[in-house]
Amino acid sequence: MLSGVREEMGRRLFARVAGPEGPKRRERVHGTPGERWFAEGTAIQRVHGDASMFTGGIRALLLQSLHPLAMAGVADHSGFEGDPWGRLQRTSYFLAVTTFGTAADAEKMVAAIRRVHEGVVGTAPDGRPYAASDPHLLEWVHVAEVDSFLTAHQRYGDRPLDQAGRDAYVAETARVAEALGVTDPPRSEAQLAARLEAFRPELAGTPAARATARFLLLHPPLPLLARTPYGVLAATAVSMMPRWARRELRLPYLPVTEAVAVRTAGTLATRAIRWAMAAPQAPAPSPQR
Repeated sequence: MLSGVREEMGRRLFARVAGPEGPKRRERVHGTPGERWFAEGTAIQRVHGDASMFTGGIRALLLQSLHPLAMAGVADHSGFEGDPWGRLQRTSYFLAVTTFGTAADAEKMVAAIRRVHEGVVGTAPDGRPYAASDPHLLEWVHVAEVDSFLTAHQRYGDRPLDQAGRDAYVAETARVAEALGVTDPPRSEAQLAARLEAFRPELAGTPAARATARFLLLHPPLPLLARTPYGVLAATAVSMMPRWARRELRLPYLPVTEAVAVRTAGTLATRAIRWAMAAPQAPAPSPQR
């Protein structure tokens, strides 16, 4: 009975994150022989393979929205509301291929992303031009993601990293960032913190950023039964946001509640996801004829 519940939870989570092509993609990523960018057991594989990525991903989206030019590119060319699960599935596949897949597949994936970026150009509401291929904007997206994934892993990961491991993680993610077009990405935890601080003058809680936060936190496109567990993950993500970022997005700061209730709930939710995702993945049922 319990194993059946576990398998069903795991299947549904995997389907939501990976999409209908998930089983085939998983087999290709993990089953194709060949050289990889990263060896088994490296820091990047530990972080990106952990259930803490769920809440780290929500934090990353919230943080990334604070750059007006990056937010304009998302709003004009894809949007969070138009196809949120499609965005999640594409991002998760990119992370899976570059972290666990063969070097050949990782290079193809990066090349495809760079081609997409070339077409994402426009003008922000404040009149400034933007381009997704801009190395500076790419760096912002990168550091916001890496900081979020690392923060979530240190708080909710199964095996948090020591200082050497955290520096290794940042250095390993730099390889992917450079392939995407980032110039001199950070290679240590200290450099990552310094780059984030350097971006502060460029960041702002624009109406588009605040609308994105409301959508992600209050109106996710989920069935009713899934909203409570998602709400726990969302609250956990907010609790890990820097206070200055919360002010920009007008998010609450409740230190006592976050230190006790949210931390406990986040731990339990992450453990539940880890438990479900560790179940053997049965193939999805065939469509009824």
